[in-house]
Amino acid sequence: MQTESCKLTPDNRLALLMHDTVASPYGKMGFGLMRYGVAPVVVVIDRAQAGKNLAELTGIECNAPIVSSVRKALAFDPDVLVPAVAPAGGALPADWWAEVKDGVAAGLSLVNGLHRPLANDPELAPLAKPGRFIWDIRVEPPGLENGMGRARNLPAKRVLMVGTDMADGKMTAAIELDREAKRRGLRSKFLATGQIGIAIAGEGIAIDAVRIDFATGAAERLVMDAGYEHDFLFIEGQGSLLHPASTATYTLVRGTLPTHMILVHRAGKESIARAQWVKIPPLKEVIALYEYTAGAGGALPASKVAGVALNCSHLDERESRRVIEITAKETGLPVTDVLRFGVCKLLNAVIGRD
Repeated sequence: MQTESCKLTPDNRLALLMHDTVASPYGKMGFGLMRYGVAPVVVVIDRAQAGKNLAELTGIECNAPIVSSVRKALAFDPDVLVPAVAPAGGALPADWWAEVKDGVAAGLSLVNGLHRPLANDPELAPLAKPGRFIWDIRVEPPGLENGMGRARNLPAKRVLMVGTDMADGKMTAAIELDREAKRRGLRSKFLATGQIGIAIAGEGIAIDAVRIDFATGAAERLVMDAGYEHDFLFIEGQGSLLHPASTATYTLVRGTLPTHMILVHRAGKESIARAQWVKIPPLKEVIALYEYTAGAGGALPASKVAGVALNCSHLDERESRRVIEITAKETGLPVTDVLRFGVCKLLNAVIGRD
């Protein structure tokens, strides 16, 4: 029952299904929709945090109540249910299935950012009410080709967020850069490459849903479609070259051929969250790795890391400033926490201002 109009609007009212994740990094899809979504979040479902204050738990200015079930959420008159988590492997937690069915049977549309497609699911689709939609975000678009480095000829600056690990703020950095560029009157666009970014922007390509032979072509299509009408493209990054489970990073680097990169790192993190045996090298070495990889040792156009977006959400302001100063000295680059101190330093580095 998927339709071309599966796109959130300001008239929608979201119920975020976030059991056991409101206080966890795995709730990042919910956090993204609370902070940047075009549709208001009217209720959050988390059995572990029901009745608590959402803003205090997340640090996001969102006053939606937290309830323990989808059935209780219906009292707040939502019209769209979003399983708003980003679990390892992108699978729907088994004990959430009954909740999803409850929501669809009650007349809610469904935004599905997980790998399992649900629009034509034999259990779920018959429950959907007329005029409602099930939007599977993670689908491969038709007509993809192999990437062939066409982006090298684009006039637009292509700024790719890269990271030391997953789930540390690459999408947030890209959106904040795009917003600041627009505030300055620049022709800018945020390009979504994952399910959260697409749910926010209403368009994009979920790069991890694309067959590997066409993944660089998918990334290339994103920038080619936007690169003649905009001067700055801020590209949502995925994963990390350091992560043993990450495959998306390399395809984004190859397909977009970035003119600039922004390194995103969680302050103080020393190893990969899901693979503690993988130690994160000094940031100068990570920067060198990304620059060498992007340019393929000189075979492809060079790309430089223009700055560092340091995620200091777990630190107080004084400690954040101290760590930012140390990181700037270590890397020789502009460094900021994009939510706490803004992105002006990073944007100035991209556009060539001191």
